[in-house]
Amino acid sequence: MEFLNVENLCKAYGKGDNQVLALDHVSLTIDKGDFTAIIGTSGSGKSTLLHAIAGVDVPTSRKIYLDGQDVYAQSNEKLAIFRRRQVGLIYQFHNLIPTLNVVENITLPILMDQRKVNKQRLNELLELLGLEDRRTHLPNQLSGGQQQRVAIGRALMNAPAVMLADEPTGSLDSRNGQEIIRLLKESNRAYHQTLILVTHDENIALQADRIITIADGQVVRDNRQGARR
Repeated sequence: MEFLNVENLCKAYGKGDNQVLALDHVSLTIDKGDFTAIIGTSGSGKSTLLHAIAGVDVPTSRKIYLDGQDVYAQSNEKLAIFRRRQVGLIYQFHNLIPTLNVVENITLPILMDQRKVNKQRLNELLELLGLEDRRTHLPNQLSGGQQQRVAIGRALMNAPAVMLADEPTGSLDSRNGQEIIRLLKESNRAYHQTLILVTHDENIALQADRIITIADGQVVRDNRQGARR
């Protein structure tokens, strides 16, 4: 079932002779529950595309429908609520609040939304992420891999419809990187969430259901993989 529909997406930076077209009429659709990898060299536009889908980086011209909802046809206030509730965004760097412990960092989106924390979901996530015995640890008491697990838990806590990961293994060693990909794939399967991951690592991309290659702001290749690994 079609979940994401991007139509003729453009993003320009600068003006006149100095204008750079980061996204050049990108169109694509992604089905619900799919794990899609977006690859490309540095500056190709892959992260810009991901951030536009997330509602973070407003495109110059845009039509993005997420689960039938026009992302940019909302007020700024509603767009902010949409991002908190429907989109789980994971960056290369963890962006944890240093004065908050593991549980507080994971539940921060819920508290910002002034909603009650679902303790059962919290405990499920802590178990999934292997953080049960790190509940009260601060970020500086965790390894890099553990900090990224907390960031994943924070993105998952709101049970978002889509998970968007921007180079989530970029700051990790290969062992921790593979573990993070395993956790994202497990979450994708367990919660049937659509997962879109930006990476420059072809080995990671090959684990996805589908690989979309971006070059010079355009989709140049779109390959559906075989059986999921």
